[in-house]
Amino acid sequence: MSDLQFDIDAVLDRLASDGWVVIPHALPAALTANLREACLQVWLQGRFHEAATGRGDGQARRAEIRSDSVLWLDQVAELPAVQAYNAAMDEVMQAVNRGLYLGLAELESHFAVYPEGAFYKKHLDRFRDDDARTLTTVFYLNEGWPQDGGGEIRLYLDADCTQHIDVTPEAGTLVLFLSDRFWHEVLPARQQRLSVTGWYRRRGGSVPW
Repeated sequence: MSDLQFDIDAVLDRLASDGWVVIPHALPAALTANLREACLQVWLQGRFHEAATGRGDGQARRAEIRSDSVLWLDQVAELPAVQAYNAAMDEVMQAVNRGLYLGLAELESHFAVYPEGAFYKKHLDRFRDDDARTLTTVFYLNEGWPQDGGGEIRLYLDADCTQHIDVTPEAGTLVLFLSDRFWHEVLPARQQRLSVTGWYRRRGGSVPW
């Protein structure tokens, strides 16, 4: 039985036309709550590490660019909530491949915790020397996020970054967008902010639009 609580065909249409989509209440509330509890549990266990930018020899912690901490889901793959989340996101991947022919092969994802005051400056998700990251996913875990809580993802909709939308990090909201097209940033959080962030990676070849 599917855990997806949205019309996947409508989502595919939005991705094909706009390259991005915001989906409220994307997964069951119980699964979202279980993911939040799992995230907080491993956070309190001290298993997260400060996030870095770049990759390979160029990877480094740059607190002036980003100040969140992360834990890759493959390090906690035994947790039932993580398994259920991965199953749901695999269903999304299969649908995207059937409908949009992106050739997605896997999802790499991590828990992300933004302590009060944390942020992530404007960036693209695709590396200069590696074009495997194709579709970015952000799933929020913060129930009852206040209007003045900050922590929104600001998604720039044009190449010149003159137009944008801000997405409130409310529990159950799923954001999908093409990794190489949309500059984005995380505005400073005014309280602890939790999410699962990931990237569908493709086998190779060009994105068909």
